[in-house]
Amino acid sequence: MKTIKEDVIEMIENLPDEADYDEIMSKIYFRQKVDKSLKQIEEGKVITHDEAKKRIARKLPTILLSKEEEE
Repeated sequence: MKTIKEDVIEMIENLPDEADYDEIMSKIYFRQKVDKSLKQIEEGKVITHDEAKKRIARKLPTILLSKEEEE
């Protein structure tokens, strides 16, 4: 099994030579988020689509209200 460092080095080596810092960091950040999400799935730390919609519906009025106050 490869280490995180080895994975990152391989990712960078596979990028075009013209890749800038932002592109490199973006790829690393994306990979980190995907790996974290996969780990959460393996650990059963997930919710159903319906539960996600319910949570959003509960929070949406608060989010919209605070956005209106900013304007």
